[in-house]
Amino acid sequence: MRPLLTIGAFARAARLSPKALRLYDELGLLRPAAVDGDSGYRLYAPEQLEQARLIAWLRRLGMPLAEIRQICEMSTAEQAAEIGAYWDRVLAETAERGRLATFLVDYLSGRGSAMGTLGIRFAARSETGPVRDSNEDTAYAGPRLMAVADGMRGGAGDRASAAAVEALKPLETVPVPAEDLLGALAEAVRDAGRAVGEIDGGEAATTLTALYWSGSRLALAHIGDTRAYRLRNGMLSQITADHTYVRSLVEQGQLTEDEAAAHPQRSLLVRALTGSGGAEPDLSLHEAAAGDRYLLCSDGLATAVSAGDLWAVLAAPGDPRQALDELIALAYAAGADDNVAAVVADVVPA
Repeated sequence: MRPLLTIGAFARAARLSPKALRLYDELGLLRPAAVDGDSGYRLYAPEQLEQARLIAWLRRLGMPLAEIRQICEMSTAEQAAEIGAYWDRVLAETAERGRLATFLVDYLSGRGSAMGTLGIRFAARSETGPVRDSNEDTAYAGPRLMAVADGMRGGAGDRASAAAVEALKPLETVPVPAEDLLGALAEAVRDAGRAVGEIDGGEAATTLTALYWSGSRLALAHIGDTRAYRLRNGMLSQITADHTYVRSLVEQGQLTEDEAAAHPQRSLLVRALTGSGGAEPDLSLHEAAAGDRYLLCSDGLATAVSAGDLWAVLAAPGDPRQALDELIALAYAAGADDNVAAVVADVVPA
């Protein structure tokens, strides 16, 4: 048996302080191999260096001493699995704290809002497609309202989408209780339809998808093929249905999803916002929860970026602006030639 090391020599070899070693002894994490009966000095065996270094590494990770004690009693395979699980928790908690910190920065600088016990952070962006000479897409995000609209191609498409979104903006300044949320949004969409009807002799049209917040509730209005998605607990769901000819064929069982994706008439709308009032939007109420992330987008993004890639970007750490920029970059990297408009919004504890 090799000679025992004094606490000072062992501390130097393990890159720990004697104070830390005394604490680990008191907590039962690393007992000395022997204690001198006369002097009371702690003595350590060289074979204990590996455990001492493991403890030091785990402390550098920020692991609590109680968890380190449990890991020290495990096999090496169990230790590896437990350390991996611990670090996954750290990353998730760090991402959540990062989102909260960013919300506070945005809120205090006017780029976020508080909704009772919940807060929201948001970013909006609209980009002209690489082969387009105009942008018919409009994106807006504010403290209580988020909207994306895609005007029909032609001379009035850009004006139609902008007019529709502009007509919704008074909702930002009107105090509306949660129980009246959906009615207020529905009336604002009717105003948007009237505004669109005044453009280009009543021939203009646009899609529109909008979220309106109050407390922990949100109202959703949707018409056309712009979309709304929600990421909750790691699951991404599309919470709107496209109002397209091809989607109606899928719902009737006449087309598969794969056939619909390649159909030459996949962009043909059966409902859009016009001045005639002939097509009504879908209206629904939803409960927001801390940790939710919402995406509103035009078809320029939704048709170019797969659902899997949408999930990967939205589920990754990062604030709404980072997610938004990455999604638009993905769309154009995938060869999208359409305009792209999108809003990303995070719900966080206020």
